[in-house]
Amino acid sequence: MIWQAKTFAALSKEELYKILQVRNEVFIVEQKTYYQDLDDKDFEAMHIFLSDDEGSVLAYCRIMRPGVSYEECCIGRVLTKPSARAHGYGRILVQKALDFLKEEWDTTSVRISAQCYLQTFYESYGFIATGETYLEDDLPHIEMWKP
Repeated sequence: MIWQAKTFAALSKEELYKILQVRNEVFIVEQKTYYQDLDDKDFEAMHIFLSDDEGSVLAYCRIMRPGVSYEECCIGRVLTKPSARAHGYGRILVQKALDFLKEEWDTTSVRISAQCYLQTFYESYGFIATGETYLEDDLPHIEMWKP
C-alpha cells in the first residue's frame, strides 16, 4: 500500500477513475445523496490517497488553496472505502493532509464543511465548529476551522 499526494495533472487516468469510483461509492451510493460531485475544484486540488496493491483507493481527500472554497485552505471529500474501514486509514489521511498543508503550503489554518456525525473526530485534530448546522446535499453539516 502506498500514500500519494498528486495534482490533478499528475494523476494517471486509472488513478483518477479509481478516485471518482470511490467518491461515487461513498458519497452518492452509500450516503444516498444526489449531487454534482464533479465541481471543477478537482483541477485546483491536491489529491491525497492510499492505494492498495491492486490500485483500489482505500482512503482519499482533496485539499485546496485559499480562495477555491474558503478564504483559508480547505480539506474536502474525505473518505475511507467502506471495505477498508476500521484500520485507522481515516485518521492517517487527515493527519497526512494537515502535514501536507504545513510542510508544502506553509499553513496550519484550514476550513472544512464536516458532516455533523464527524464533528468530534475533527475536534480531535483541533478543529472548532464556527457556526450552526446546515444541510448540504440533504446531510447535516457544520463548518469547522483549524487555526
